[in-house]
Order: sequence, then structure tokens, then C-alpha cells
Amino acid sequence: MKIGAVILENVRSHAKTIIEFSDGFSCLVGGLGRGKSSILLAIDFALFGDPLGRSYDYLLREGADIGRVALRFIENKRDYTLWRALRRRDGHISQDMEQLKLFEGERLMAEMKSEAVAEQLKAITGIDRDLFREVVWMRQEHLKELLDMPPSERQKKIDQLFGLSDYETSWTNLRPTQRWYESEKSTLEQDPDIKRIGELQAQYDESAKKFSWKTIELEDLKRNLSEAETRLKNASARVEDLEVLRRKNEELGRKERDLTSTVKSAEDVSARISKEIQRHESRIKKMEEDLESLKNQEAASKAMLQKVGLSADQTLQQIREYQDIFSRHVSSIHGERDAVAREVEGISQKISNLAAENRCPFCLQPLSSEYKEDLVTRLSQEMDDRKTKLIDLERNAMELEWTRSTLTSTISNLQTILARIEDMEKQLKDECHLLSNFSKEFEDKRREAEEARNLLKAVQREITEFEISKLEEAQRLLISSHSEYAKIKGDLQTVETQMKEISSRMDSVKERLESAERKVDRMLKVNRILEIAREIRGAYRSIQPKIRSELVAYLERIVQHELDELTGPENAPLSIKIYEDYSPFIVSPDGQERSASNLSGGERTFLAFAYRLAIGQLIMQSKLGHGLSMLLLDEPTESLGREDGSIERLAEAISRLTTIEQVIAVTHSEAFAEKAEHVTRLEKEDNTSNAVVER
Repeated sequence: MKIGAVILENVRSHAKTIIEFSDGFSCLVGGLGRGKSSILLAIDFALFGDPLGRSYDYLLREGADIGRVALRFIENKRDYTLWRALRRRDGHISQDMEQLKLFEGERLMAEMKSEAVAEQLKAITGIDRDLFREVVWMRQEHLKELLDMPPSERQKKIDQLFGLSDYETSWTNLRPTQRWYESEKSTLEQDPDIKRIGELQAQYDESAKKFSWKTIELEDLKRNLSEAETRLKNASARVEDLEVLRRKNEELGRKERDLTSTVKSAEDVSARISKEIQRHESRIKKMEEDLESLKNQEAASKAMLQKVGLSADQTLQQIREYQDIFSRHVSSIHGERDAVAREVEGISQKISNLAAENRCPFCLQPLSSEYKEDLVTRLSQEMDDRKTKLIDLERNAMELEWTRSTLTSTISNLQTILARIEDMEKQLKDECHLLSNFSKEFEDKRREAEEARNLLKAVQREITEFEISKLEEAQRLLISSHSEYAKIKGDLQTVETQMKEISSRMDSVKERLESAERKVDRMLKVNRILEIAREIRGAYRSIQPKIRSELVAYLERIVQHELDELTGPENAPLSIKIYEDYSPFIVSPDGQERSASNLSGGERTFLAFAYRLAIGQLIMQSKLGHGLSMLLLDEPTESLGREDGSIERLAEAISRLTTIEQVIAVTHSEAFAEKAEHVTRLEKEDNTSNAVVER
């Protein structure tokens, strides 16, 4: 893992600071209290979120309620960004989980839960909090911590870092487990199932043999049952077929009787309808004859019209109109006749008066005999004319009266005849309608009878002779087949029940047998485990010194290599010797050994740096499979003086480190910072830190 950049907002003296880092040797330089170490504290907080002490008071800027840190880091050429924040609530400072986020590029990987972020971070980098704080980050005043420890504490501490203490812990923890398995072995050896495993096997074998016999018997019964079932199905099918045939014959018999009844009924109805048809035909014939007679009478009556000068095609209304006309003529002639008769009577009176006296009947003047005779002659002539006219009028009146009488008689006859004709025609129409209905009904019944006779013939052809004895025989066979099937099925169920009981006993015995076998297997495993436990316990006690010895030898070589790089070729080399308790000694050319406590301040610093660096490389190699890629140094120049050039030599040595890709150092030493590839100066104004990149 390498750091790309860090952003601090309201962290200690930083209001808002952005610092970018590159590969190589980088220095954060500045005077006391300028905010250098705050950057390393912010990196630690961004990665793990845990405070270095009991609270976050050391981290949140005074007077601020919210503080944030963003860390961009690179792992396997991938960019990651981690955000963490602090919030002050009611005088208490805690993490603001809502702002906790881990990104890969722009993809959000985890948020709001410390466990999820820590899990993802460990998966990405392989570094946890303890590894970071013990190996990657060399904190101020902790550089010489391992050198200053008593040998026993140093050995315990480094064994823990390398994981060697796990062997001692495992050796101690394995003894209770060993005792537990010894107790289990004793219990298993006394187990009754293990002692009776041979007897259980014999019981199981005997039950298996019985089960096998019953299986054969069951197969025979199943085969017999299948054959009995086939016979039962055949017998049932035979009975069903005969029952179907019987029901079919019975149904056909019912159809035959029904059709015979239908034919008889249709024939009876046809005969009755035939009589009705004959009766109606006779009535129609009689009505037609009567109608013909009435029409002849109508024709005769109308022929009388021709005698009175009217055409025979006159309607009754027209005849009545003519009758009215003649009646008016008769009345007119009668009136005229009466007038002429009165005139004749008047003329006759006048003639009588002239015969009695000679006075003019008109003017009552006396008349002469000549004038009288002439007047009588004229009156007689006039009376003869009136009598002739009266005769004509009488004759005409008689003729008209006869005509009117003829018309009246004709009208009366025609009224009667036409009414009878109309009534007769209506009756004839009704009779014809009835005859048509009877004829249609007769035809329907005739067709119905014919169809019924045809169906009857078909049914009679279909009816077969059915023997009830065959059905009774088939029923007896069905009963016997069913009894046989029921008996075999009962035997089969009995065998199945017996097999279930045997199987249940077998399962019980098998379960006990398997339990015993598992216990035997377990006892064998317990014996093997006890053997392995004894071997492991012995190995734990023997392997720890061997591994520590190899680690010490390897550590000695790496520390020597780091010391050689730190001191450089121009200075006298420092030979190192490390003992089993990890105590380092400087060996002089004459073979004398000096402990770390007898070294000068500069030598102790170089030795502590090389010692910590070597341990860090070993731990990283053992845990992650690769060495340190990043190193954070907090004031590594303690106990070094500029007069002897030790600060410059340390800085040059760090710049020459080829195994570490990125070194970030916090220092107040300008001489140390001069050797760095990248320098960022921390300044402070109005209690606020500012970062200025110098190179």
C-alpha cells in the first residue's frame, strides 16, 4: 500500500489541508507544533478509526464540531479513497458513521459500518491496525522501544509479532483437549454397544436373512396377486359385457313395445282421421251442391232483371236504386192518374151540368144551343182524351208496379240467396280448412306410423337372444376371482406387515450397529488424535526454539544489511550479533560485544532504525508474502546530532532504501529534509497549519 494524498478538515491545527504524496522519500518539515505529526495521526484515523488513547480529543480541532479526513491510497495499481469524520455531540466526540465511505475509483465498496470497511481494507491491503502501528508507522519516541525492553519482554513481544508465542499458547491449550480425549477413550472402551458389536451383527444378519426370505415370498405373492387381478378384471369385464348386453336387450325390448304401441296408436288415429276426412268430404260435396243450387237461384233471380230491362250483372245496391227510381215513377204516375181521373170526373160533371141548364160552367153565362152543343162536344172530346190518357196511365202504372214488384221480389230473393251463399261459402271454407288439417294430420300420422314401423323392424333385427345362464355363470366366476384376489392381497399385506416389522428391527439393530461402528471409528480416531496430540505437544515444545533460532539468524542478516545501508560505505561498519532473546549486540573488530545500552546516541538510533526495519520486513514477508512498500517515520532523528553528520547519514541511508517504495518522514530537522526527494513545509499562522510544497 502507498499513500497518494490526504485531506484534513478541522484536525488539530489544520482547518483544511491537502497534501499529495509520491513514491520515494518524502519529508514533512516544520518547527515544533506546526502540525506535522497531525498528518500521520490523521492517516492512522482514516485507515482504522480507533483513537490512540481513550478518546478523540487529541484529534478534533478545538472549537470545531465536525472534522473529516480523506485518504487516497494505491494498492496493486488501483486507487482507493477512504473517508472518515468526527462529530462533537454534547461535549462528547465520536465517529460520524454516516460519512464513513470506502471507494474503489468511483465505486462505493462499503459505508456506515466500521466492521465492513475494516473487512474490505484488510482484504485490499492485508494490513490491520496492529500491523500498521507496530511495523509501518514508526511513531515518535517508539523507535528505541524494543531496544530498551528487558530481554524477556523483548522476546515475548517479538515472539508475538512473529506468531511464535502461538506455539506456547497452543502447547498449553492442547493439554485440556488431550485430557478430554483420554476421558472419551475410556468411556468408549466401556460402551456396551462396542462390547456387543458381534452379537448385534449376528442379529442383523439373521434379520436380513428373514427379510430376504420374506422378499422372495412377497415377490411370489405380488406375481400371484397380479395374475389374480388379471383374472378378476377379465371376469369383471365379462360380467360387465353380459350386463351391458342384458341391459341393451331390455332397452331394445322396451323400445320394441314402445314402437309397437306407437304404430298401433298412429294407425288408430289415422283410421279415426280417415273417417273424419270422409265425413268432411261428404259435407263439402253436399255444401258444394247446395251452393251450386243457390247460385242457380241467384242466376234465375238475376234473369228476372232482364225482363224488366236491367242487365243481370247489377249489384244488389244498384237494383235497390232502380227500385227506388221505379217506386218514384209509380208514385208520380199514380198522382198523375188521380189528377186525370179528377179531371174526367170534373168534365163529366160539367157535361151533366150543361145537360141540365144552359149556363157556361166556366163563366156561368147563359149559352146558346149551338155554343152549348159545341162546348159539350169539346168537353166530351176532352173527356175522351182524358180517359185515353187515364187508360195509358193505368197501364203504365200497372207495368211499373209489376216492374217494382218484380224488383222487390228479386231483391228479397237475392238478399236471401246471397246471404245463404255467403254463409254456405264460409261453411265450405271452414270445412275445407278442417279437411286440410285432417289431411295433414293424417299424412303426419301415416308418416309417423311408417317411421315407427321402420324403427321397429330395425330394433327387431337388433334384438338378440340373451341367455341368463351365461350371466349367472360369469357372476359366479367373478365372485370366486374376487375371493381369490382378496385372499392373496390379505396374504400380501400380512407379509408386508411382517417385512415392516423385520425392517424396523433391522433398522433398530442397524442403527445400534452403525452407532457401535461409529463409536469404534471414533475410538480409533480418538486414539489417533491422542497420538497426534502427544506428537504435537512434543513438537510445540521443540519447534519454537528451532523457528526462533532460524528467525534470529535471518533477522541478524537483515539487520546487518540495513545497518550497512544506513552507515554507508564511507563509514566504519557496525557488526551485529543477535541472541535467542532477540537482544542485539555490536561486535567490535577485536570480538568484543556491546549492548544497545552501551552505544552512543547516534549508534543507538541507527541500530534501532535498522532493527525495527528488519523486523518489519520479516513480519510483512511472513504475513503478506512481500516486504514493506511504505514506511511512516515520526521524528526519526532523535538523539542524532548535526555536528557528527549522523542526521545526514540517516537521511541519505533512507533515500538509498531500494526495498521500500515510499517513505514519508515527519521531522523538524532541515538537514534531514535536505536529503528528501519531496519536501512539504508545514507552517502555522493564527493557530492554523498550512502546507507548502517546496519540491
